[in-house]
Amino acid sequence: MKHYIGPNNPMHAQFDAFAGYQAKHFAYAFDAGVATLTLNRPDRKNPLTFDSYAELRDLFRALNTATDVKAVVITGAGGNFCSGGDVHEIIGPLTKMSMPEMLEFTRMTGDLVKTMRLCPQPIIAAIDGICAGAGAMMALAADMRLGTAQAKTAFLFTRVGLAGADMGACALLPRLIGQGRASELLFTGRAMNAQEGLQWGFFNSLHEPDDVLGAAQKLAADLASGPTFAHGMTKTMLHQEWAMTLDQAIEAEAQAQAICMQTKDFTRAYEAFAAKQKPVFMGD
Repeated sequence: MKHYIGPNNPMHAQFDAFAGYQAKHFAYAFDAGVATLTLNRPDRKNPLTFDSYAELRDLFRALNTATDVKAVVITGAGGNFCSGGDVHEIIGPLTKMSMPEMLEFTRMTGDLVKTMRLCPQPIIAAIDGICAGAGAMMALAADMRLGTAQAKTAFLFTRVGLAGADMGACALLPRLIGQGRASELLFTGRAMNAQEGLQWGFFNSLHEPDDVLGAAQKLAADLASGPTFAHGMTKTMLHQEWAMTLDQAIEAEAQAQAICMQTKDFTRAYEAFAAKQKPVFMGD
């Protein structure tokens, strides 16, 4: 989680605003606390390259200290989310690399998932059309996923001769949709259609193609106007409690909640309730 660092705080310079961030390998927009990342190579269904992998990893890592960004939306241009790693710009060169070089690449792709899970802001993926390979893993690493009826999600690593265990797939996917369903998708590489994704819990909701991004941005804006320190704590606990026993989790949540009770947002919520008003949260 993170805490709001106000302009009068002597640490403010160490928590630079991200509103003016200029992306090189995807589109970036910022409005009212919500950062929107758009993978924008629509002619190729928005594949990732070595450069875009690295920039996305670095961006999500930097969001740990971006106190103006309260929530993140990630989407794709041109009716598709992401087709995965670019066949010619990534897979071709990989076939000519040594194993240590390949390991550096696979660790970099895994670091993208790590930074998405560890950044304190909730991440919402708006998914239309193709969502495959590394694109499916980015969607899986998000906190929530909004899709369309045309969305087709495929963890197709086995179809290119690789294990279904990539970028944390064998850890994340079973937790979301169950071991049996995850095993089927990871062994076969087949596409999960939108209705399956909704029924299995991969998608939180489905929308029309023209509406899915707006719905994701509205959800992100609602979260951005909420108690963002507490949201960061929620995300932290969701991540950390995977490795805890129930007793450990209950104790960790007791400590987490006691910390949140010391925030000004907790007091604001009580005072607003007492005054029969809607609370205005500030994230501190």
